[in-house]
Amino acid sequence: MTPEARRVLIVDDEANQRSAVSKMVEKWGFEVDTASNGVEALEKLPGFEPDAIVTDVMMPEMDGMELLRRLNEMPGAPPVIVLTAFGNMETALTTVHEHGAFWFVEKPIRPRGFRVLLERAVGHHRLSADKERLERQLSNSGVLGRLVGKSQAMQEVFFLVKQAAPSNANILLTGESGTGKEVVSRLVHELSPRAAGPFIAMNCAALPETLIESELFGHEKGAFTGALTARQGCFELAHGGTLLLDEIGDMPLALQAKLLRVLEDRKVRRLGAPREIAVDVRLLAATNRDLKQMAAEGKFREDLYYRLSVLTVALPPLRERRDDIPTLAGAILEELNQKHGTRVAALDPAVMQTLVRYDWPGNVRELRNVLERAVVLCGEGDIGPEHLPRNLTGQTAEPVKRTLGPTPQAVFTVGMTLDQVEREVIDLTMAYTKHNRTRAAEILGINQKTLYNKLKEYGAA
Repeated sequence: MTPEARRVLIVDDEANQRSAVSKMVEKWGFEVDTASNGVEALEKLPGFEPDAIVTDVMMPEMDGMELLRRLNEMPGAPPVIVLTAFGNMETALTTVHEHGAFWFVEKPIRPRGFRVLLERAVGHHRLSADKERLERQLSNSGVLGRLVGKSQAMQEVFFLVKQAAPSNANILLTGESGTGKEVVSRLVHELSPRAAGPFIAMNCAALPETLIESELFGHEKGAFTGALTARQGCFELAHGGTLLLDEIGDMPLALQAKLLRVLEDRKVRRLGAPREIAVDVRLLAATNRDLKQMAAEGKFREDLYYRLSVLTVALPPLRERRDDIPTLAGAILEELNQKHGTRVAALDPAVMQTLVRYDWPGNVRELRNVLERAVVLCGEGDIGPEHLPRNLTGQTAEPVKRTLGPTPQAVFTVGMTLDQVEREVIDLTMAYTKHNRTRAAEILGINQKTLYNKLKEYGAA
């Protein structure tokens, strides 16, 4: 019996019926065990740990109704499908609504409908178990999925995620670059009823304006020069699941109107297609910009803003939750050791002090980047100050000041590489523009795509 196996317990006092149902369910790829009554079923629960139970009603010693009652008293009990005599609809509905059964199946069993119902029951149980596991992580250690933090700000994020995930509501994720907006998006998906469906992420700032519409809605063959084959867009690819539109503030106004219509009609039209296609997608949007202010300035559609922000989750910058840095650094170290096959034990106390004092303009993404560099250099033992980059430790040699623009200054040192100088200038410009990529690209004299690629290269995208 493997942990990944889907397990079903069949409970029926009639040996022939029990055997027939068991063989049918086994053919569908489930692991099956059987019991002849409720007492035997309860005895088998701890060892077999079924994902669903299929039970008859009329049985000696303990019937199906009493079994249901006992299961309802157990936390995390598997869902129960009740087998009922043909035409006894009133009893069946009472079993579901008053006794807590997952659903009922009339005898004789129709295999196709029964299989669909069984798949749903098992999926429901697996999802509930995952939610309970993640909630236990949260209460015990300040961890929810890949999110880490015991600070009040992160506890509020955890609460919103847990409340919003089971719904179908649109969510707007806000916060500076590197605060973990995509991580939160994936967690919302994993905790939602759509967890078995696809999760598709699209970055609106990483594509030229001419390609965004095709990427989002798809196109037919010959729709434009170079469209040699038909292609599904992100909405179609995310059907039955979740779509994340990252950097939504960089989406062109003309495309915003088309997106709004899709959200209202739940239909998309590929470029060059004669008809629309219905889509079932939950939309999440993320941005490091102030969309409400942009809407007031006419740079973002106000109606789309309110459609996207049914619920807003604001992720705090790392400098505002410094108490979380030790726990966060420990979780990242464990993950990086597994990734690189290293044996780094811990951080030197002086290193931890440095990490807590630093302002982290690149937030959690920058922290991970710094720790990954340190893990690779260290290999085993404790990470010391010598494994950190100079901009964190304050080690300087022959400082040379360079002024960028009328206000801010960057400090360069002899021995810095050109890549380090470039990163310093980009970081300074991003801070100066309050992480407005459009304005930063203008100051640097490069286009937004080039800036995005540079930030991604430095782990700050």
